Amino acid sequence: MKTIRSLLIDDNVFNLTVLSDLLKENHPDFQIIGTAVNGQKAIEQINQLKPDLIFLDIEMPDMNGFDVLASLEHIDFQTIFVTAHSHYAIQAIRFNALDYLVKPIDPKELSSAIKRYYSNDYARQNQDQIREALNNLNKKEVQDQVLFLPTQEGGIKMTLSNIVKIEGDRNYSSFFLLDGKTKISSKTLGYFEEILEGKGFFRCHRSFIVNYHHINKMQKDAFLLKDLSTIPISRRKKTNAKAWFNKHS
Repeated sequence: MKTIRSLLIDDNVFNLTVLSDLLKENHPDFQIIGTAVNGQKAIEQINQLKPDLIFLDIEMPDMNGFDVLASLEHIDFQTIFVTAHSHYAIQAIRFNALDYLVKPIDPKELSSAIKRYYSNDYARQNQDQIREALNNLNKKEVQDQVLFLPTQEGGIKMTLSNIVKIEGDRNYSSFFLLDGKTKISSKTLGYFEEILEGKGFFRCHRSFIVNYHHINKMQKDAFLLKDLSTIPISRRKKTNAKAWFNKHS
């Protein structure tokens, strides 16, 4: 099996040691070629050592993981993010469908991440999604950001402004788009509620998330959309729905 030249980046030396030990004990094909304890050192190590894969802490004092990647001229390696239980970090990672591990790292989760690394097309998809994530960070308008959506047809990209509403049905979510098409994802509505928080979307009912930019007006028990369809507002969501709608109006 090919040796995977790996670079470990984390501002906490203890976390570096734990990850290093897990790789050495369970995944000897992953050769650790270096470590870095801050963003600047990470950039130097990446440019100098040319790793196949980096394990990148997303939250560091001098710069975050996305800042590190944005500072590189070329991204010709794969990335697995490592993060603590940070809501905003995980939201950003999931929004862009990036691979990540949560501290403290679970050996089984690490094995799953490595299995994905070896899967077909991982390298191309990983690098493509990293570039899309960096593009999203540079967009002035949130609605211009691109969501990478895992679907039954494979991963697809969709601009937030093209999403009219999302309807949940148990373990599936249907995306209704501006052009009349529907895309189905095997992620729950709760999953999308979390990653779309603060991006102009609101879960107004147990079965629906609506995009503010496609609402015509708010009625007593529903949102009237610009296409003249309606989205129900549940009784327990009325107060929050009104506050959210007024905030964006």
